[in-house]
Amino acid sequence: MITLYHSPRSRSSRIVWLLEEFGAPYEIRPVNIFRPMEGAGDPDERNPHPDKRVPAMEHNGDMVAESVAIVVYMVDAFPQAGLGPTVGDPQRAAFLTWAAWYAAEMEPAMFAKFGDELGLPMKRRSYEQVVARLENTLSRQPYVLGETFTAADILVGSALQWARSVFPESPIFDAYVERLNTRPALQRANAKDEAVGLQTVG
Repeated sequence: MITLYHSPRSRSSRIVWLLEEFGAPYEIRPVNIFRPMEGAGDPDERNPHPDKRVPAMEHNGDMVAESVAIVVYMVDAFPQAGLGPTVGDPQRAAFLTWAAWYAAEMEPAMFAKFGDELGLPMKRRSYEQVVARLENTLSRQPYVLGETFTAADILVGSALQWARSVFPESPIFDAYVERLNTRPALQRANAKDEAVGLQTVG
């Protein structure tokens, strides 16, 4: 059994989607988190994440935290699901590169735009590079690794879905988001996220 420590409408929402794609049995344990953009929320002692953030996940007695780590872990732990190249696959390097790029480049650029920091030349250049790389890739192929959806699309796609307004108008981006929105696993995950949110509020 997998246990996901989850707070609705947060970074752990993409891990609900990830788990739905894998189809492995899992349990959601709702936890409270501090939400810096809202200036609200307190750390939850029930949360095993070292910093009391989400996502955090337990599997077979091990705890793994952070979206990229959980994505790579799940691909290796459940290779039969076919949601990412495992060690030895020719596309493994590209998969790891996209996962790291999401954390190291895409997310910082996204928050630089949110924070109105693109007046700084280095941050503006990084943001422009992120937009160009993503648009160039998705203009040639439907998913970041090519013709097949992988768990790397959950990282990149969930960020683009959530922060669509901070990226330029682009039919390429819009088409990518729409492809992801039609996935049954994402639709199930959104329903579960909403249900947990209602329970938390209640």
